[in-house]
Amino acid sequence: MTGSSPGRTPSPAASPFQQPKAVFAVAFACVVSFMGIGLVDPILPAISEDLHASPSQVTLLFTSYLVVTAVAMLITGWVSSRIGAKRTLLAGLAVIVVFSALAGATSSIGGIVGFRAGWGIGNALFIATSLAVIVASASGGFVGAIILYETALGLGIAMGPLLGGVLGEVSWRGPFFGVAVLMAVAMLATAVLVEPLPLPERRTGLADPLRALRHRGLLTMSLTALCYNWAFFTVLGYAPFPMELGAIQLGAVFTAWGLLVAVFAVFGAPWLQRRLGIARTLYANLALFAVVVLVIAVWTTTKPVLIGAVIVAGIFIGVNNTVTTQAVMTVSPVERPVASAAYGFVRFIGGGLAPFAAGKLVEAFNVHVPFYIGAGALVLGIVILSTAHRYLNEAERAQAEQTEHVAASSPSATPSEASAASGAPA
Repeated sequence: MTGSSPGRTPSPAASPFQQPKAVFAVAFACVVSFMGIGLVDPILPAISEDLHASPSQVTLLFTSYLVVTAVAMLITGWVSSRIGAKRTLLAGLAVIVVFSALAGATSSIGGIVGFRAGWGIGNALFIATSLAVIVASASGGFVGAIILYETALGLGIAMGPLLGGVLGEVSWRGPFFGVAVLMAVAMLATAVLVEPLPLPERRTGLADPLRALRHRGLLTMSLTALCYNWAFFTVLGYAPFPMELGAIQLGAVFTAWGLLVAVFAVFGAPWLQRRLGIARTLYANLALFAVVVLVIAVWTTTKPVLIGAVIVAGIFIGVNNTVTTQAVMTVSPVERPVASAAYGFVRFIGGGLAPFAAGKLVEAFNVHVPFYIGAGALVLGIVILSTAHRYLNEAERAQAEQTEHVAASSPSATPSEASAASGAPA
């Protein structure tokens, strides 16, 4: 298959980083929200030691957070179509502030797990709605909005472990209180800078995201993402234990990993997609990620190899995040908030169950087994993805047309720039 191949950068007007203040306010809140994913990584061993909890119990911090996020995704459209996107954003941010602070204040592993679950409700309300708000408010078109969203995701994932490591060196409670403060700031910025969006003409039903999964393209992409997220969160949720590092050192490892996520989400993914097309990029990316996870599985107890492979994994996570999100939002025949909710529901189920399963597999077998299964999940994802080739072709054509439209409508775009953005040979 031949991908769209722009030979030049689109005009400056189409830059994903030239946006209204409201878009940057939501993007900042996204950064802080995504910090919550990697925030607990550097403090997992400390929580395990201080609260006398097993690794499988501690990984429930990921499981409760992500599984509740997944299920709550199903109600986000119902809520936002009734109270509006801005109020939904603010409600989600408020819930995160409250439950992250409560997680820092509790003194039991069960309490932290429970409050992380509450945090997941706020996370779902915020994540699904923030993507819709950025797409609706951003200049530079849909693709540029996705790149901006993935930039926020990458920065959040990169900064989360750093903050977690620095504050976690003082106390494992510090990162939870830090997120509460930052989310309060993001909530204020959202309240001041984001204008209310008009309510949709049709209110979203509670069953709409599940009905959307009847579409083969959306379902296939979502199931592929479930397999990918299984491997992703196996690495993120369990790799800190065999590393046997302190909070600062773990924070540094996962910050390096997160920086690669950010760089390849913003720059690597578009570059690869232009040259290889959506399908080839995803196949190659999933296959290479499977190889890296297999390396982790074989050399789990060899710290230099384990640390290096975990950091390198950020490359493939960054590419996958951007290319898959764009493809999902393009192939889906339903409204983007509904598609985002359906996609989030399926993929976060995989991400939520994987760390807990990893802990149990280690207890039953050995530390290598979860990572072998993670590599196998990626291979299964490639097989699933291969059944949706037609939809990937459709997504590529749609994105090329949208990019061409944005470039052509830009007052500063030259004819050659419009041709480049449309995918015509340079």
